[in-house]
Amino acid sequence: MDFKGGWIGKILRVDLTSGKIREQELDKDLALNFIGGRGFAIKILWDELPRGIDPLSPQNKLIIATGPVTGTLVPSSGKIVIASKSPLTGGYGDGNIGSLISAKLKMCGYDAIVIEGASPKPVYLYVTPGTVELRDAGHLWGKGAIDSDVALREDYGHDIGTLIIGPAGENLVKISTVISEFGRAGGRPGMGAVFGFKKLKAIVCDGWKDIPVADIEKLAELFREAVDFLKKSPAYEKWIHQGTMMTIEWSQEASVLPAFNFSEGVFDGYSKIGGETMDKEYKVLRRGCLFCPMPCGNVCIARRGKYAGSWGELDYENVAMMGSNIGVDSMDAVVKMNFMADQLGLDAISTGSVIGFAMNLYSEGIISEKDTGGLKLEYGNPDVALSLMEMVAYRKGFGDLLAEGVKRVAEKYGGRALEIAMHVKGLEISAYDCHAAPGMALAYGTSPIGAHHKDAWFIAWELKMGRDLISREKAERLIEMQRIRGGIFETFTVCRLPWIELGLELDYYVKAFNAVTGLDYTLEDHYKVADRIYHLIRAFWIREYGGWSKTYDYPPEKWFKDPLSKGPLAGRKLDKEKYDKLLMYYYETRGWDENGIPKKDTLKSYGLDYVIPELEKIGVKLK
Repeated sequence: MDFKGGWIGKILRVDLTSGKIREQELDKDLALNFIGGRGFAIKILWDELPRGIDPLSPQNKLIIATGPVTGTLVPSSGKIVIASKSPLTGGYGDGNIGSLISAKLKMCGYDAIVIEGASPKPVYLYVTPGTVELRDAGHLWGKGAIDSDVALREDYGHDIGTLIIGPAGENLVKISTVISEFGRAGGRPGMGAVFGFKKLKAIVCDGWKDIPVADIEKLAELFREAVDFLKKSPAYEKWIHQGTMMTIEWSQEASVLPAFNFSEGVFDGYSKIGGETMDKEYKVLRRGCLFCPMPCGNVCIARRGKYAGSWGELDYENVAMMGSNIGVDSMDAVVKMNFMADQLGLDAISTGSVIGFAMNLYSEGIISEKDTGGLKLEYGNPDVALSLMEMVAYRKGFGDLLAEGVKRVAEKYGGRALEIAMHVKGLEISAYDCHAAPGMALAYGTSPIGAHHKDAWFIAWELKMGRDLISREKAERLIEMQRIRGGIFETFTVCRLPWIELGLELDYYVKAFNAVTGLDYTLEDHYKVADRIYHLIRAFWIREYGGWSKTYDYPPEKWFKDPLSKGPLAGRKLDKEKYDKLLMYYYETRGWDENGIPKKDTLKSYGLDYVIPELEKIGVKLK
């Protein structure tokens, strides 16, 4: 295909077992029907992974993918997707990072990298427009992710793009993630462990070639209009001061701030870890991704006590999960924990969840010091949390079990532990309590990677529509949000925050896509691409699980069984019959059957005919 702009037209293939490296032409149908990012990842994994492989095996593949808009003159276009079969969930897993490597990969001449096999020794992949090499990483193996980034920049300069794992990934911790630029993280469902199994410590891209754009004048005009619009937004000033951290106060007011392993939706010490406190007392630097006119990176330094001098880049999810969710009301401690998560290569959301779950088990007497190696896992103790983080990253003692994630810990203890384990499909819940938010619970239940807000931060829409509303319209609105957040933004690939936070219209992104690529896609065209991707991801899960039940799309039992005891919504909990009704509306709108399996006509209408025999071959009955 002769690409007018956006796509480079090449995929880099790297076999770590043999050391063989080759280039592949980007297929026209892949580009037009799956666009990029997540779309490329799921199509490659569906086509090339044998069913039932161990995610931590040479057969698994790691996909690093950009989109056609990545790295171009579009607000916050510096995003890259990391995907694989997840060692945490056993299904499809991905994450994105806002990092310079997104543009640098394209400037090296590639839209994506497909990595397979496993190296016999630690290596890193070094890519430039004229060089693709596997280089020895023995001197980096065992180092923290941030320390490794510093070392690589000392060798190659500061204008490089990096993806790096820490000790957690090296030790195959299933809640390990990938780190870039001293604290940008992505790949919650264990992507760091996939790197680690393959002995791939890092990817370094140092590109300088132009990224082709079909109509640069039109794109520049659109960019100027977008920046002007964003800076005139009433929310702009507060946003650049607090970023997502303003959500701490918002979540407290809405009774959705997770506290004590999602037992409550309010936290007495919320203001001590909130956006206002961060901005006034801890923030020292604001930074953003490529072409970002509304930077939200809150670089903070701990000011008081034993943690003084620690630093980290804070956002809502990390602070809520390592703050209120484990009962910690010290911003200094949260800054320290955030740095440790990035240095160790642990996903901060899942880490906060695993620690909160362990503390919940301890508080209910399900485990004791005998299980934990003498640690008293009491809520609100950051020293204990920091000890657990190190134990998890290095798989020491009780940390070896926690390194497997909440679901596997719950399965070990059974009974009550299964009820209070906060996950969906094995991926730990991110930071919104849903005792009184059935729509947001459904967003977690139907997220294509497990419980994550990235695909549908539905809670704000739900509050406007009504918490207690159970309707087809609510399910349809959720699907619309998934199409936008999990479809458009994950395939273009660009940041969703200018749209969701400051109101940049979706039509702008469609116009920018067309200016970049020279195509004439409509919003409906992109919605169809998004739905195609969701259907294929669902088919991947079904193929790997050997079938499907609607119970896989349920949120945790705690939200159904244990009511809130504090705040304005005390006494509230989810109603399973009402949730089921909302889930059925969702399935019907998606064109899936009552178990959540796509129907034949649905698959055919999206050009996914090839999925049908694959599922029928393993005994799945398609309606």
